[in-house]
Amino acid sequence: MKTLLNNILLLFTATSFLVACDNQDFTVLNPNASTTLSLSTNNLTLLVDNAGQDVLTVSWTDPDYGFDAGASYNIIFTYGANSKTISAGTALSKVFESVELNKLLLNLGLEGGVPTEVAVQVQAVLSETTVIDSNIAMFTATTYLDVLDLSTIWGVVGSATTNGWNGPDMPFYQTSDPNVIVAYVTLTDGEIKFRSNNAWDLNYGDDGLDGTLDQNGANIPVSAGTYKITFNTAALTYTIEAYSWGLVGSATPNGWGGPDLPFEYDSYSDTWKAVVTLADGEIKIRFNNDWTLNYGDDGADGTLEPGGANIAVTAGNYLVTFDLNALQYTIEPIDIWGVVGSAAPNGWGGPDVRFTPDYSTDGVWVLNGVTLTTGEIKFRTNDAWDYNFGDDGADGTLEQNGANIAVTAGTYNIVLDFSDPNAPTYTLTSI
Repeated sequence: MKTLLNNILLLFTATSFLVACDNQDFTVLNPNASTTLSLSTNNLTLLVDNAGQDVLTVSWTDPDYGFDAGASYNIIFTYGANSKTISAGTALSKVFESVELNKLLLNLGLEGGVPTEVAVQVQAVLSETTVIDSNIAMFTATTYLDVLDLSTIWGVVGSATTNGWNGPDMPFYQTSDPNVIVAYVTLTDGEIKFRSNNAWDLNYGDDGLDGTLDQNGANIPVSAGTYKITFNTAALTYTIEAYSWGLVGSATPNGWGGPDLPFEYDSYSDTWKAVVTLADGEIKIRFNNDWTLNYGDDGADGTLEPGGANIAVTAGNYLVTFDLNALQYTIEPIDIWGVVGSAAPNGWGGPDVRFTPDYSTDGVWVLNGVTLTTGEIKFRTNDAWDYNFGDDGADGTLEQNGANIAVTAGTYNIVLDFSDPNAPTYTLTSI
């Protein structure tokens, strides 16, 4: 009887085990799963005139995972020690347009006009720990510079500048005259000098305060204001004149009386730009907070006329670009990044201290000289929590809705880098 019961129990256990095994869904990755990358061309010259044209297709084969994996794919471009990762979703190819690819390669470090080899690889991502790499394909790319380079080796340094006597200096820019350079600066009461390469090896002051520069000369006293400094590097002469462009009007916080919302000079496009919040109303552009020289738009067509008609706007955040050379302007909606938190000047309620775009690189925002207390910060757009970033790992990588970022009291330069939307980063540099 006992033996019969034991046999029945053994049979029941074995049957249960077999049923359990039958009901389990075992998925085993095919160890030979692979993907092969191919490029539509191995030699590519990008031209400014080809904007809008498709120039490169990156394709790859569908790996045999052994099951329905639902993988996503990343394309990695590499040049030297630099790499950029582009998400391709679940597709098996991605087409790159001329301007898009040119910006990507310039951000990768390629020099404009120089044929350069670039490596491309695809990653099939099944999970955080399971990634299949493709072969590496090479192509030669010749990019074009899509921004001006008006930079010079010269700068303005001193107690009256934002960064003091230690720099980095406020830059001078090239003009149409090879011997004449200009700087557009906002100064405090103090002193300045001109020097090259952010160093004291070659510097100029003015011993006689007569507009003629002397090597290692005396500091030049200045009063608080916004100025254009013109430096003739051949004649060693200079001038300092009040100089500012701004937006005025019923749509601006200070109305028609000003002070105006200031433009800042963008040397990468040789234009003036302002990131602003406007109300429903009207605006004009004027010089030195005064009506002597002002511009409006008689035809509402983006072309400016001296003393022209008021420009109607609706409430919103905008990037306003003013081309003084062509007397044209654009008003584009924009999300404005800011820093908020217990360490920020206005606390968690804001208004936030605002960043400005780095006009040389898409997706990069800068905030220089912000004073923080000991506490925490986050970054958000438009003084609202709809879109905000913190840092879960305190490692310089940003995560949407991430953890508060701890800071100690000090004055900082902050850079937000969203040029790679899959891996946004930030840096805080104490000054």
